[in-house]
Amino acid sequence: MNTSAIEMKGIEKSFGTNPVLKNVDFSVSVGEVHALAGENGAGKSTLMKILQGVYQKDSGEILVSGVPVEITDTFAARKAGIGMVFQEFSLIPTLTVAQNIFLTNEPTRFGLINDAKARALATEIFQEMEVEVDPSRTVESMPTALWQLTEIAKALAQNAKVLIMDEPTASLAKHEAEGLFALIERLKNKGIAIVYISHRMDEIYRIADRITVLRDGSRVLTESLKKVSPEQIVEAIIGRKAAAHLTHKDRSAKISKEVVLDVRKISSGPKLQNVSLQVHRGEILGLAGLMGSGRTELVNTLFGILKPTSGTISINGEQIDISSPQKAIQNKIALIPEDRRAQGLVLDHAVTENLTLPLLDGLKSNGLLSNRKILARSKEIIEQFDIKLAYPGIRVGSLSGGNQQKVVIGKWLGTDPEILLMDEPTAGVDIGTKSEILDLVRKIADSGKSVILISSELPELLSVSDRILVLKDGHVSKSLDRKEIPSEEFLQLAIQGAA
Repeated sequence: MNTSAIEMKGIEKSFGTNPVLKNVDFSVSVGEVHALAGENGAGKSTLMKILQGVYQKDSGEILVSGVPVEITDTFAARKAGIGMVFQEFSLIPTLTVAQNIFLTNEPTRFGLINDAKARALATEIFQEMEVEVDPSRTVESMPTALWQLTEIAKALAQNAKVLIMDEPTASLAKHEAEGLFALIERLKNKGIAIVYISHRMDEIYRIADRITVLRDGSRVLTESLKKVSPEQIVEAIIGRKAAAHLTHKDRSAKISKEVVLDVRKISSGPKLQNVSLQVHRGEILGLAGLMGSGRTELVNTLFGILKPTSGTISINGEQIDISSPQKAIQNKIALIPEDRRAQGLVLDHAVTENLTLPLLDGLKSNGLLSNRKILARSKEIIEQFDIKLAYPGIRVGSLSGGNQQKVVIGKWLGTDPEILLMDEPTAGVDIGTKSEILDLVRKIADSGKSVILISSELPELLSVSDRILVLKDGHVSKSLDRKEIPSEEFLQLAIQGAA
């Protein structure tokens, strides 16, 4: 008996003269979680879009349960039992859960859509999944975790035997992600095969059985996770040893005694209460804490998105008013926001427009915006940050996550800030881009700028921070010099309030 759910053999795909997939083999077995990893642009999405029927392969063979099939479109993929759970949700917020699950495939009675039947079938699917979701609720009224469960139910409603999950925890809080992992385990036990695309090594080791790594369109590794180390995976992904970017380097000689930012007893609503901190020139200050601890509220207050209700902020010894982002920018503060797609970019606009948005006053000729100056400045930033794109005028929403993040960082560094606030700057980017971003953080601080960095990835936070503040319930619970933190476990205990 063939236990293979999907086999892809010798898959090739080119766009024009650009080969994107080169003789790629990939398989996933019944009841297996197979992780798919690689840098942005490595070919992961193209391979999965071929499996979904969005793209057609140039050559190669696809077998479902050992039988060769031609997947010419998304309907053929669905018929073959292949479902997709997207990173960017594909649900219609104003419809109910049941309506979304059976959209274009509604149960009918006497030729009319039978909503009651849809709700009953949706309830059965959720019971099978062993989760509680009200099928009659509108999607917009539910938390993000339930959107994710609805996406999975939608795929299962189409009799999916193979689920492709693309960064499924990207929009989930930690406890929500735990619930998803438990569901994945139950789906495995029911014989569902899962392709799990993720940049997060801890998740991959937590739930996956095997991993395949693509690099530059070729398969460079397929191995049981019991037989391969994280370092070997990273090396396969980027083609070189990369542990150095997570190695902490003592930067004390590069940190000035000069206090650039002095925050005294600042409060903003219930989630930020009496927080005081100082940041020196050339220092990287890390912010650690659980979800809801006040980290994002703190940087949003320092950037003027949230208004302080009490306390003072001083820059270079002078008390200032930061009641709006415009005033923050005037005072040489920049923010790399947590959600680049919603807060950092105008997705339907060109890369050139996004890169120069905060710089427009300096890109005029005779009082009018100069397209020549905008293009020239954009090209400088693109080259400086090695942003990979077809041409500068391409829509920024079409870029990979890592390159979108580089656009956000390049845009704000173009304003030459003295203080850079970075909220989860490596979220949702590949390991190679993470390495570049962390190296960039160090270079920014080495140049004499001050950085405040939020990261939920503790190894990253420990690798770049000179000092770490632990926030809890809107207060600073601990201030730790990096030399005082012997291990990731020690910092985790401090965050939990046990150290």
